[in-house]
Amino acid sequence: MKGLQIVVLGSIVPDPLQTLEPIVGPTGPALKNEMMLPAVLDPWAGHALYEAANLAKKVEGKVYLVALGPKAKLQQVMMNVAQKVPFEIVVLDGPAGGFTDAAETAAALAGAVEKIPGLDKSKLLLFGGWQSASRGTGAVLQMVGEMLGITDQFQGVDEINMGDDGSFTVLERIEGGSYQQSSCQGAPAALGWATGNLPEPPNNPQVGMANMRFIMPALQKAAPAPLKGEGLRFASVEVPSQRRETRIVKNASVDDIAREIADWIRA
Repeated sequence: MKGLQIVVLGSIVPDPLQTLEPIVGPTGPALKNEMMLPAVLDPWAGHALYEAANLAKKVEGKVYLVALGPKAKLQQVMMNVAQKVPFEIVVLDGPAGGFTDAAETAAALAGAVEKIPGLDKSKLLLFGGWQSASRGTGAVLQMVGEMLGITDQFQGVDEINMGDDGSFTVLERIEGGSYQQSSCQGAPAALGWATGNLPEPPNNPQVGMANMRFIMPALQKAAPAPLKGEGLRFASVEVPSQRRETRIVKNASVDDIAREIADWIRA
């Protein structure tokens, strides 16, 4: 199907290689020195973006990246992401982290998608991460789809195959390392991507320069999205505790070692 419009929802997250220390600030839970931490594109959203670009190339479609986050941080990250694949960005200037309300975030993103010039929902595929490195709930994409009237939704997708008539099949992850093959008559649909099948594209300076012509103006006119989080309360925030108990035992049998590990887990 030619002319597909593929909208990817993706934001930035702190680099997972950094030490993340949760604190309670004046406005609620936050990360210590969050604005100083280097940021990256959410890895789940990255897979969705690369799959979207690959599909758009095959069907002569167009890719939009709708991102909500501090625009100063977004600018830093986009300097790198822009060199990967061609896309047009829509920016919402607001907080990006694990302590924002999923429903409020979804409402802001759905509003931004609705305002994309020339949007045709009959040709719309909504892509995003099956999970999120900042939230891990996998809830935002589903709610955005519902707000846009998209009821055909697929989660844990690793592959999509388009037919000439606009229909497509997807492989969705299920338990036991197996896949469920689902069919859809066509757009609109929402797909929450797992890791997909594509490697990270190499940097292409020419693609980067073409993208930056649109990214910089989009950042300058980013719509504010404060996400006040009214009514949202966190009982506590803390780093998961680490526990290590070591004993050195010689000449223990494999069965004894397995039994001791199982007893330790049950305890």
